[in-house]
Amino acid sequence: MIEFSQRRLVVGISGASGVVYGVRLLQLLRNAGVETHLVMSKTAEVTFAYETSLKISDVKAMAHTTHSIEDMAASISSGSFRTAGMIIAPCSMRSMSEIASGVTTTLLTRAADVTLKERRRLVLMVRETPLHTGHLRTMTALSEMGAIIAPPVPAFYAKPESLDAMVDHTVGRVLDMFDIDVGVVERWGEGLGLKRRPALRGDAS
Repeated sequence: MIEFSQRRLVVGISGASGVVYGVRLLQLLRNAGVETHLVMSKTAEVTFAYETSLKISDVKAMAHTTHSIEDMAASISSGSFRTAGMIIAPCSMRSMSEIASGVTTTLLTRAADVTLKERRRLVLMVRETPLHTGHLRTMTALSEMGAIIAPPVPAFYAKPESLDAMVDHTVGRVLDMFDIDVGVVERWGEGLGLKRRPALRGDAS
């Protein structure tokens, strides 16, 4: 029997580029019948204006429950509120660093801290490149604390025909970490990768 908490995920959207990942997560989870609790930073709202034509009210409507970034008394700020875990998509370097320090100042980072302390799955879709040594050390510290660092890196073996297909595959692979299959991942060995790929020009393999 599936526990109710396994059908409940916290979704965070920070101000890094790539807010479309958070939107697509909310859409797919709603279609899959998963209860979502959304919290987004103020900077994320600014990023939406630059990267999409979506209204913030439309994004919030995709979630089962939306929490204010300033509401430190929200349900997701407590470990007694059971969830399957949390995904931050995208995750900025600032949010990542705050989570690693344990000194949280917003509901987004507090909810992530709670996820870690309760030994639940925390997936951070960090969005930055290139990375300096401080970034890498922070990622290592978070990995040692139990977080999963999952940069949104496209998989070209699926031969995506659109940006939407690339987003879907990336988001679908993140949801795999919660054993949620929403049918958007082109899987190697399941219709893909059964034939040797053609060599690229200059490819010695």
